Amino acid sequence: MQPVVKLVILGRDGILNEFREDHVKAPEEWQPIAGALEAVARLNHAGWHAVVATNQSGIGRGMIDMASVNAVHAHMLRQLMAAGGRLDAVFFCPHTPEDGCDCRKPLPGLMFEIGRRYGIDLKHVPLAADTLRDLQAARTAGCEPHLVLTGRAAGLDATQVQQWLDQVPGAWVHADLGAFAEHLLTRHLAPPTEAVR
Repeated sequence: MQPVVKLVILGRDGILNEFREDHVKAPEEWQPIAGALEAVARLNHAGWHAVVATNQSGIGRGMIDMASVNAVHAHMLRQLMAAGGRLDAVFFCPHTPEDGCDCRKPLPGLMFEIGRRYGIDLKHVPLAADTLRDLQAARTAGCEPHLVLTGRAAGLDATQVQQWLDQVPGAWVHADLGAFAEHLLTRHLAPPTEAVR
């Protein structure tokens, strides 16, 4: 029997790096959120694979070309490697909202592609998000939704957080990616025999 892959899906902007309204257009504009890269490294060292799923409509809007996107992602991967972590892959939607694609979150196309690539049931896959749109994408795809209160979610008050949770029942909430990683690592520490007691 093939072992189940431990896989986590991460948003990029607002989860791994500081969100910019004007899009990250060059490597020097990609600034990691404090502790985020170390959180990915902790998950990796515990046997988790990590991928990014991100909307990058700046491509479709002509704000950034593919060479620049690749340069940003190469920089991101180098920064992550320096922190002791890695990403298996970066899945991104290059389309604008007007393009009507099925890969732009909140639609689940990117997650379905990830599920196919890994041959994994998405219900076993946590997805870390900082927007309602991404939480909805997680739920639609069948992933386990997790709200991380960084990036675009950093300014939410308790009432706003609850409004999002009302729309995505069962979502978990974490202060940052480090707390998200701690949650996953803690709940997976117990051996299976302990879990059924």
